[in-house]
Amino acid sequence: MMTQQEYQQEIDFIFNRFPSYQSAGKVAYKPGIGTMEALDKLLGHPHRRFRSIHVAGTNGKGSTSHMLAAALQKSYRVGLYTSPHLVDFRERIKVDGKMVPQEFVYGFLREYKETFVELGASFFEITTALAFAYFAEREVDIAVIECGLGGRLDSTNIITPELAIITNIGLDHCEHLGFSLGEIAAEKAGIIKPGVPVVIGEKGCSEVERVFREKAAQAGAPILFAEEEVVKGGLSGRIYEELLGREMDLKGACQQKNIKGVSVALQVLQGKLEVDFPIDNICRAAHITGLRGRWETLCREPLVVCDTGHNAHGFKVLGPQVERSAKERMKLYPGAEFHMVFGVVADKDLAAIVDYLPKEAHYHFVKARGTRALPADVLAEKMVGYGFKGEAVGESIGEFLKSFSAKAGDFVFIGGSTFVVAEAIEYFCVH
Repeated sequence: MMTQQEYQQEIDFIFNRFPSYQSAGKVAYKPGIGTMEALDKLLGHPHRRFRSIHVAGTNGKGSTSHMLAAALQKSYRVGLYTSPHLVDFRERIKVDGKMVPQEFVYGFLREYKETFVELGASFFEITTALAFAYFAEREVDIAVIECGLGGRLDSTNIITPELAIITNIGLDHCEHLGFSLGEIAAEKAGIIKPGVPVVIGEKGCSEVERVFREKAAQAGAPILFAEEEVVKGGLSGRIYEELLGREMDLKGACQQKNIKGVSVALQVLQGKLEVDFPIDNICRAAHITGLRGRWETLCREPLVVCDTGHNAHGFKVLGPQVERSAKERMKLYPGAEFHMVFGVVADKDLAAIVDYLPKEAHYHFVKARGTRALPADVLAEKMVGYGFKGEAVGESIGEFLKSFSAKAGDFVFIGGSTFVVAEAIEYFCVH
């Protein structure tokens, strides 16, 4: 029998021996699928034992993956592989909304630990292999697989899915994917496989559209642009219109874009699988799959909301939603205050983000855990230089929240980084 201490030792080993991109940044990035193919062969090609859907994109791929998984759960046993996690490592790997058991993780890591070292595997290659092995073990009917970074050279790109989805293209992780939208689109388009339909959530600029059309034509892959499909009046249009009229537990403004891609994906899957019209499941996706941190209310009074949006492409939608929500709150509660608890990673393009951030708020600049985080005092200096008002918070995010004296009626937004949101969720789970 495994003890909790033994399990934690194995988890600590892979985090320390094989740092994740989430915590270590570019030093942990390992492009290419050669090692992943070697691991897959060693495991007996587990990904060939279930059907799959592959999801890539700059933003929205996590929410899209969870909505699709929730929809498919009405008819199938569904695996879901996403990243990063917020609180528990096992959030990355789920079957029918339930996290992979600690016992499976422990046994897998113990059995193959020496192999990981010999192959020089990355953290993401290990977690991908773990996910595929678990899905095969559980005999899932279909798995929704989210790309980690990019697409063409991503570890997940050994699969041949039933459907590929690319949500959108924005400038992020440019040092790995390219410094133009066309270059980034080419990397994401690497998940397009011969004859496999691909749904494009947002068409983007003409260069991005050209890249997708050319890649799809070369692969003989049917390509559907969600923004065009939902207005044609077919199945995807009916699903989209019904979702627009329903209350969803994923409440971020960006979901209005994501549900277009989800609607068209369900239309494509209708011809491949026996899929019902699971509108209720999509509306309850966060509850069904356990998704956290997407415009999530952490406290009602004062109203505290968090969101994992972390780049300019995401804040272009998220920033105005934060500002609208704060203004609505101010109208309801005269004299209420607007607070932003804000932190970023050091390699983020802050100059591109600030144009979409509300300047009316009082900012509390924080430094999340991990080596990638930008120190709070450095962030404060930069943000004050951009015309924002606020101060650096020296203690941990949890310690700050414990001493933070917001009053009933105030609006507090927490975000800027997945790490910041993760620590906030941890705090509110126990307070």
